[in-house]
Amino acid sequence: MKKPLSLLLAVVLLLALAVPAYAAPANKVETKSGVVVMHAEDWKEAFPLQYETWLQNGENDEIVDYLEQYPYLRTLYEGYGFAIDYGSARGHFYDVQDIEATGRPHPLANCWTCKTPDFTNMVNEEGIEAYKKEWTEVQAQITEGISCFTCHANTPGEITVTHTYWIDAVGEDFDRIAGANLACGQCHNEYYFAPDTKATSIAHTSLESMAPETMLAFFNDGSNFPTGEPFTDWTNPRTGVQMIKVQHPEFETYLGAGSQHAALFTCADCHMAKQTAEDGTVYHSHYLTSPLQNEELLSTTCSLCHNGSVQKELPELVASIQAATEERTNAIGFQLQDLTEKLAELVANGATDEQLSEARSLARDAQFYWDFVFVENSEGAHNSTLTNDCLDRAEALCAEALKALDSLSA
Repeated sequence: MKKPLSLLLAVVLLLALAVPAYAAPANKVETKSGVVVMHAEDWKEAFPLQYETWLQNGENDEIVDYLEQYPYLRTLYEGYGFAIDYGSARGHFYDVQDIEATGRPHPLANCWTCKTPDFTNMVNEEGIEAYKKEWTEVQAQITEGISCFTCHANTPGEITVTHTYWIDAVGEDFDRIAGANLACGQCHNEYYFAPDTKATSIAHTSLESMAPETMLAFFNDGSNFPTGEPFTDWTNPRTGVQMIKVQHPEFETYLGAGSQHAALFTCADCHMAKQTAEDGTVYHSHYLTSPLQNEELLSTTCSLCHNGSVQKELPELVASIQAATEERTNAIGFQLQDLTEKLAELVANGATDEQLSEARSLARDAQFYWDFVFVENSEGAHNSTLTNDCLDRAEALCAEALKALDSLSA
C-alpha cells in the first residue's frame, strides 16, 4: 500500500534534520603562493579537541600481511612490488613510517603523494616536476604524515582540496560534491602515475566518467597516452599480460552507481562523527573509526532507517555483506590464479602473441575489475551494488579467457 504523501514528506524532513550538516563545499588550494605548511602541532592549542582525537589514530597500529592471508596475490601481482611486500595500511598516523619501511621499491618522489602535506605543498609550489625528484631527496624534507594541512590547508574549519590532480579529476562537478567527500577522496581514489611526467593522475574528469568500466576504457585507449599504447603499470613476466594495478577506490565506489547512502551522508558523517565535549562544545572527532563503533551515531542517525536493535542489526548486516564479498573475491582470485598459470604454461610452450592476444586482453580486464573490489577498503559495505557488478564482470571475463585458452590447448 502506498504511504500518504504527508507521511513521506515527514520522513524526508526527519532525515534532513537528522543527517549531520557537514556537506559544506570545499575550497581549491592556491598554487605557487609561497605558503609554508603549518603542521598539527601548530594548531593543538587553538583546536585541542581535534588535535587530541587526531592523536588517537596512533592506536590503529596492526598490520596484516596480505601475502600470507591471500597467497594467490604473489601470482596475480607477479613482477610488481605488491608481490614482494603488501601489508594492510595502519592509517594516516603511520603513513610516513610505513612507506619508509615497505619492501616495495619507490625510486621517485611521486610515491609520497598521499603520505604527507610536505610533498603536497612541494608539488603545489614547484609544479609537477617535483614528482620526478628522487624519493630519498624528498624524504629528507618530510616532517609529518597526513594532518591538518591535507584537508584544510592553513585554514582550519574550512575544507580545502590541496591535491590539484583531484580538482581536475572531478572537473565541473567540484561544487556539486560535499567538501568532506572531496577532502577524503583526494587520497582515497584510484590513481595512476602518468608515463611521461610521472605525475599522480586520475582516470576520470567528472562524476559520470568515474565508473569502473569508463576508467578501464580510458586505460585501454592508447590515444590517452604519449606512447599511443594502452596504459600499463607492469607486465607479468611469465604471461606477458600488461597489467593495471588498482589503488583503493573508496571515492569512486561510495559515490558510484548503486550507492544507498551517498546522497545522505559524507565520509566525515560516518567516520568523523560529531562529539560533545564536557563543556558542551560540539566538534568533529578526528579519530577515524568505523561508524559501527560509534554507539551514539548508531542510535541517533542509523536507527532512522534501520529497524530493530540497530546496535545489533546493523553490524550483522555489514558483516554479512563483507563476508559475502570476501568469499566471492577469494573465489575469483583463485580463478585468476588458475588463468595466470595456464597462460604462463602456453607462453612457455611457445604460443605466439597473436594466439594469446585475446586471452591476455581478457585477463587484464578481469583482474582490473577484481582488483577494484579487492583493494577497496569497505569490502562491499560502501556500495554492494557496484561491488557485485565488478565481481560479476571479473568472473565473466575470467571464464571467457579460460575458454579461449582451452581452445588453444585442444
